[in-house]
Amino acid sequence: MYRKILIMLSLSVLLLAGCSVRTGLDNANRNDFKMFKGKAVGVVTNHTALDSKGRHLVDLLHAAEDVKVQAIFAPEHGFRGDEEGGIHLSNNVDPKSGATIYSIYGAIRKPSREMLQGVDALIFDIQDVGARFYTYISTMGNIMEAGAEYGIPVYILDRPNPIGRQAEGPILQQEHKSFIGMYPIPIRHGMTVGELALMIRDRGWIENSEKLELHIVEISGWDPAKPYPKAKLEWIDPSPNMRNLNQALLYPGMCLFEASNFSDGRGTEHPFEWVGADYLDAAKVIEALQKREIKGLRITPVQYIPLDMPGYAMNPKYKEQTVNGLALTVTDPLAFRSVEFGVHLIDILHHYYPDQFVMYKPRMGRTFGNNDLYEKILDGKDAAVIISAYQDELTQFIAIRGKYLLY
Repeated sequence: MYRKILIMLSLSVLLLAGCSVRTGLDNANRNDFKMFKGKAVGVVTNHTALDSKGRHLVDLLHAAEDVKVQAIFAPEHGFRGDEEGGIHLSNNVDPKSGATIYSIYGAIRKPSREMLQGVDALIFDIQDVGARFYTYISTMGNIMEAGAEYGIPVYILDRPNPIGRQAEGPILQQEHKSFIGMYPIPIRHGMTVGELALMIRDRGWIENSEKLELHIVEISGWDPAKPYPKAKLEWIDPSPNMRNLNQALLYPGMCLFEASNFSDGRGTEHPFEWVGADYLDAAKVIEALQKREIKGLRITPVQYIPLDMPGYAMNPKYKEQTVNGLALTVTDPLAFRSVEFGVHLIDILHHYYPDQFVMYKPRMGRTFGNNDLYEKILDGKDAAVIISAYQDELTQFIAIRGKYLLY
């Protein structure tokens, strides 16, 4: 009997171990980076490229036998991920590997031939948060285009999408294309970067896509149908103002307020989860939102004073002023629809504060993906009309997306 219990316990341990999530980096490292042996690599990465033991991709590659780190390419927020969003960065040198660090968030956003001199393979490993306007996926597309142009294979070390499979929002229209939206996908796409890379290549959304040699190093043990905490991966802030999962879940909807005079919480310790304005009557707005039956979200009133926070947010809206706001907590990640909530909140704000709540049309077009939100709100249409207007194209996207899902 004792022996039987030991055997059962041993099997349980093995089964639990087998269920652990391994990122693309973990799997590449387990294979001793065999695919990069004898090669000089260019690494597109930031501080989020850590394995399960907290070791950085660049350090692991530098220590690997017969692999040379030729160059490092840094996205928005920099190689160490500690720069405020929108800041153009300069080049540097990594002290450990000796590789030049090139910023590809600035005047140059795609590696040039000179930057890629001597590079045999490009490796992309950055934690994304699943929103179209989070610029890491635009950087990934530019890297893929450079790989196609210069005949360099591209390897995507995949990571889970922390906000899951749910897709929301309109498809980006070509006329609103920018670095915060380069591809015809919804605001919330519900894909990993590896899956999205396959779609970008196969749909011909980059130049010379047919020439690209693309490899996806897959995740093991991840179930995208379950809330992200089930993966038991350590949260690493993918950018200075994305400090927890709650903020990531809210971000696809709350980022819409970057195209308005309404505070999105920057300049506080709670970006995207505290939103408001000096003119807001929080109790009245909360009552109106409760009538909309928003699922999976708790809303409470809060007051806050945005301040300059070097490295996080400078000159935030309502700087050094008291903001009457809403504190947002996602209680059910699978039920909460962040984009729809954002549309409902904008609808209510315009209804109660038509002269005080201001949207900026060009930025809203780039962020939402079309002019519908801006124009229909001003035309008196309610949130339900705006949301229903993009459902057909969203359904079509989800059907096409199915071809590229790996998990």
